[in-house]
Amino acid sequence: MGKDGRAINTDAITHPTLPHLGVAARIDRALAEFLDDQIYRYPNMDWPAVLKVTAAFVLNGGKRLRPQFCYWGWRGAGGEDDLRIINAAASLELLHAFALIHDDIMDASDTRRGRPTVHRSLARLHQRNGWSGDAERFGVNTALLCGDLCAFWSDEMLHGCGLPAASLAKARPVLNTMRTELCAGQYLDISEQVAGGTLDGALRVIRYKAARYTVERPLQLGGILAGAGAAVQEGYSAYGIPIGEAFQLRDDLLGVFGDPAVTGKSVLDDLRDGKATVLIALARRYADAAQLALIESWHGNPALGEDEAAALRETIWRTGAPDRVTEMIGERTEEALAALNGLDIDAAAQAALRDLALRATDRQA
Repeated sequence: MGKDGRAINTDAITHPTLPHLGVAARIDRALAEFLDDQIYRYPNMDWPAVLKVTAAFVLNGGKRLRPQFCYWGWRGAGGEDDLRIINAAASLELLHAFALIHDDIMDASDTRRGRPTVHRSLARLHQRNGWSGDAERFGVNTALLCGDLCAFWSDEMLHGCGLPAASLAKARPVLNTMRTELCAGQYLDISEQVAGGTLDGALRVIRYKAARYTVERPLQLGGILAGAGAAVQEGYSAYGIPIGEAFQLRDDLLGVFGDPAVTGKSVLDDLRDGKATVLIALARRYADAAQLALIESWHGNPALGEDEAAALRETIWRTGAPDRVTEMIGERTEEALAALNGLDIDAAAQAALRDLALRATDRQA
């Protein structure tokens, strides 16, 4: 039920498989209740259909990694299981929705999680209603607003979670840093593409765009909300950064070699867009002259089709770059688990963080 006693509206909303000890299921429930309240809070505004598209995007799929790391950061620092931390952690999924909606616009992506991206869904809404004007422009402009709204909602959900104001105030600097690093990582990603891409640059992108944002800062946010000391926070960094990097390295492999039916995203997008990933930087480093010429011809070429993409994937594979990326994933996972073993935290949290590390880095989607 919503906070006002209304039944949760589930039109066009389905829920993913709910993993690990029910934490993700509870996060989904908190998000559904919050979004249901938002949709019906302003009955005189003509936007429920638009908000339902946004709510469906938030609730349909996603790994809920950031909220789970936040929750277990809290538990590891001695926080008790509590609905307040579930709500606080769930707010990070709204921040992530903001980032994804805007990222899909920047990349002109058609699909996310196997479904149309928000701007494409809104363009279709425009077409179905027979509205005047350009449907694609309506979709992009409205999706930008939906992304902004998710960012605002994230702040609202966190500060309405019920935790003491003093605890939230102590956590504010971590959240501020996380949001700034997210934007910085996105900019670094864009700048690496236009600069041609280097291995050092690609590694810097995954440090800021993925490692800090996905694992380290959510862990630290949960930890500081529970009153974690410096030693725990430093331990969360030692575990979080290598796991976050390994997570993104796996994502880069799946972006080129994954099964779209499983990943929910086209394997053409990253190649056609010329994403400056560690995988591509290594492929360039290891390629012979003929291989390098083919990579330079088709990586980042908007005319890339299925046949050219198949040849490009084969060439990347033959350079040995995917094997090296796989080795880097293993090295970082081992480093993170060693750091985790040295952390003096709650045993249940330690086990959960070990499980999350393995699921984040050894996956097919």
